[in-house]
Amino acid sequence: MAVTGSLTQSESWKLLQQHYAGLKDQHMRDWFAADPYRFERFHLQAAGLNLDYSKNRITEETMRLLVQLAHERELPLHIDSMFSGEAINRSEKRPALHTALRNFSDRPVLVNGQDIMPEIKDTVHRMEEFCWKIRRNQWRGYTNKAFTDVVSIGIGGSFLGPKLASGALKPYWDSRLTIHYLANIDGSHITEILKRLDPATTLFIIQSKSFSTQETLKNAMACRQWFLDNGGNESDLAKHFTAVSSNVEKAVEFGIAEENIFPMWDWVGGRYSLWSAIGLPLALAIGIDNFRDLLRGAFEMDEHFRTAPLEQNMPVIMALLGVWYVNFFGVNSHAILPYDHYLRTLPAHLQQLDMESNGKSVTADGYQVDYQTGPIIWGGVGTNGQHAFHQLLHQGTHFSPCDFIMPMCSHNPIDNFHAMLVSNCLSQSQALLQGKSEEEAIEELIAAGMSKAEAIVLAPQKVIPGNRPSNTLYYPKSKPQTIGALIALYEHKVAAQGMLWGVNSFDQWGVELGKQLGNKVLEALESQRIPQHFDGSTNGLVRAYQQMQDML
Repeated sequence: MAVTGSLTQSESWKLLQQHYAGLKDQHMRDWFAADPYRFERFHLQAAGLNLDYSKNRITEETMRLLVQLAHERELPLHIDSMFSGEAINRSEKRPALHTALRNFSDRPVLVNGQDIMPEIKDTVHRMEEFCWKIRRNQWRGYTNKAFTDVVSIGIGGSFLGPKLASGALKPYWDSRLTIHYLANIDGSHITEILKRLDPATTLFIIQSKSFSTQETLKNAMACRQWFLDNGGNESDLAKHFTAVSSNVEKAVEFGIAEENIFPMWDWVGGRYSLWSAIGLPLALAIGIDNFRDLLRGAFEMDEHFRTAPLEQNMPVIMALLGVWYVNFFGVNSHAILPYDHYLRTLPAHLQQLDMESNGKSVTADGYQVDYQTGPIIWGGVGTNGQHAFHQLLHQGTHFSPCDFIMPMCSHNPIDNFHAMLVSNCLSQSQALLQGKSEEEAIEELIAAGMSKAEAIVLAPQKVIPGNRPSNTLYYPKSKPQTIGALIALYEHKVAAQGMLWGVNSFDQWGVELGKQLGNKVLEALESQRIPQHFDGSTNGLVRAYQQMQDML
């Protein structure tokens, strides 16, 4: 369904502009001093996750007006449309039903009048049988050796989501299997993976809906040739290659047995496909029971997003805070800061999820927006970032809200390591909040032995303005159910923001032009002709490539 009316001309928008004008110069430090219950007032629990959003530049009136905007934009109706199977991906005329992949209720999910739940359940059952055979050595390689390595070949959502979840749940891996993810079309990437492997004990999973994605197919063909060049035969391919694809014919031509081809559906976008058979390498690593727990955690977040009132709805609150900063404070980026080594690839996954979904300048109705949409997503893991880019967060001219993400307990307790990690996380959000005034800096320098005159000169460089917002997402421990809820939380946050901005969060036409031009550029690079038909820069770069090949 479409959002009617202009966002910037809505009554709630105008009220928020007035509210912002009166609030923008206030400091959060003063709010905390005046309200000892601010943490409890701006705190939510859902699906095993806790969200402290008290360190945001908001008051209760801010949240009331933001929720009012959400109602004015008919957000509850849009959420219902997504779960009901309506074709909300209007440009491609199809629904966005990744939530059906983790539907543990008895509710049917209809696409064109047909319940898709039986096919989903059958696929999970097939995944269970597949995992059982591999993990119990019932399915072996061509020399009858058990598999030791699995190479997942995909790109985009077929790569980032499974890699994130695999890393996040590394403590649950079967020690007999190592999972490798191959995505980039770079000879160095595939070389570094394959040189460590034995073709007799390696299983490949090719992840491509069309079985023609350029990078995926090129990498798959290279792996196929490597297998054949190192002892395998054509007749052995079916023992070592499987696929997740809707193009069964091409997969069979490649050498994959039809019974080892798992389905993909048009109503699941790539960046939401972890929950489907695209998650097969993850299921092999952690086992199907843990994979089901991942799905269950996502389902619990789905139910919360679908049913909770907007003012108590965790994804909606995070979405509204994003709109508040992007559209009223003029923020253009958002930092993701996981304090968990196992979540180190979360920023990369959320870059795709958010920027591919809401990096749009035209509404779903085809109108140019007159407001900012999706921010730049960036970040890094733990204390590493504190010794790198946190300087900009604290004292830079750029204003970037942060999400701190933190398990309170570690899978690997060593001495007081985790207490130190948590203390760093909490102190960073505290420093962003309170900052350091010039007077405080002068007092600190004098206490350290500096003269007052010297302290006055140096103090301005030590001033930290504070009043920089952050969320803190925390939970007891990184378990499959918790990680499922966490990933689903961000999926729904991004979807809700897209609904508020009126953009289609489920297409990605912006990536198509580069693909189209790429084939023409490749043809020019591999030819001996001097290019003339591109722009001057591209012509010059193609010539430079050709000349440097001759120099080697």
